[in-house]
Amino acid sequence: MQSIHPTAIVENGAKIGKNVTIGPYCYISSGAIIGDGCTIMQGAVVDGKTTLGQNCKLFYHTVVGSIPQDLKYKGEEAELIIGNNTTIREFCQINVGTQGGGGVTKVGNNCFIMAQVHLGHDVIVGDNVIIANNTAIAGHVEIGNNAFVGGMSGVHQFCKIGEYSMIGGGSALSQDLPPYCLCEGNRAHLRGLNLVGLRRNLDNKEEIENIKKAYKKIFLSGIAMQDAAQELLNETKSIYVKKLAKFVINTKRGIPVKRKVNG
Repeated sequence: MQSIHPTAIVENGAKIGKNVTIGPYCYISSGAIIGDGCTIMQGAVVDGKTTLGQNCKLFYHTVVGSIPQDLKYKGEEAELIIGNNTTIREFCQINVGTQGGGGVTKVGNNCFIMAQVHLGHDVIVGDNVIIANNTAIAGHVEIGNNAFVGGMSGVHQFCKIGEYSMIGGGSALSQDLPPYCLCEGNRAHLRGLNLVGLRRNLDNKEEIENIKKAYKKIFLSGIAMQDAAQELLNETKSIYVKKLAKFVINTKRGIPVKRKVNG
């Protein structure tokens, strides 16, 4: 059963699932697909070609599926796909993709996007990601599963953020953040491993120890990072260490390691 407030505008062509609630003064575009069990609260906008999975919640005055803030965008068809059970709080903005970035912005399942977050065009967000208040994620950024982005942070375009990583609040990240790592600061630098996140999500203590040893070898041993990562990739059987090593080897923007200054 649907519950659509009489002041809401739902354009012809929009596909609305079962048990969907649409509050006062909402706008749903003709290209929207709203999955079963979604709740769209007062003043929220679902624009363009946007798909919401099942049981999503859009809070007051959030705008999803708006056109990119990109001067190269010329009106080409693009879309936004949001997975199941994702919550997007008040005054967030998420843009569709662009032709140059593949045409799709994606947010995964079970994500929690807090108030006033901006997700730019062609951003790819994995599953179980938390992004805290007032954070700005620029275009083409990729965020891995189970990552956490602290509030008031900014992430430069084209950065990659690995799974189970954490960005401390108030940070400005302009390089790639490897899996399992913690960074903080403006400009953000590596501060160690996200051990709290690993212990919460990874029952295998041996693998956590493997990740610790790999972190020390890659970032603290004095060996060139990519050389150390290649050695680990050749030696290890740990899937987690392999992911870390491959990330370091393949980085395009570099890793934000703070170099020691002599003297």
